[in-house]
Amino acid sequence: MDEHALELRPVTAADRTVWGELWTGYLAYYETELPTQVYETSFARLLSDDPTSFSGLIAWSGDAAKGLVHWGRHPHMWRPEGVVYLQDLYTVPEARGRGIARRLIEAVYADADARGCPHVYWLTQEFNYAGRMLYDRIGRRTPFIRYDRPL
Repeated sequence: MDEHALELRPVTAADRTVWGELWTGYLAYYETELPTQVYETSFARLLSDDPTSFSGLIAWSGDAAKGLVHWGRHPHMWRPEGVVYLQDLYTVPEARGRGIARRLIEAVYADADARGCPHVYWLTQEFNYAGRMLYDRIGRRTPFIRYDRPL
């Protein structure tokens, strides 16, 4: 696959099935399963015209979906312009190492810049070594440690 032939397109209503397959793959990588209702709500957010909701792209090689990215802008007390959170990034296993994830991240960077909100951040799990090798090249690792409220 030639990564230059890759087309990045916004998620559309017609993409529901393929998007669901990609997002299921992403969630499985992180050992997570979600109820059907979460899929429906999340997909509706991607289709929303609300600028405070999420955006999403699917990477296509011909008619084959190769990856996805989801991101959203949110307010930040230290940055009046807000920040962009890159929430989900996924490349299908057979297409990894071919520049798809980089292209998807760069598309998020471009959208953030276009919105006047250049600060982009994301999280990953420690075991995501292949992803972290890319992230170390195109991002800056911070010293923050994340905590979650126990439920």
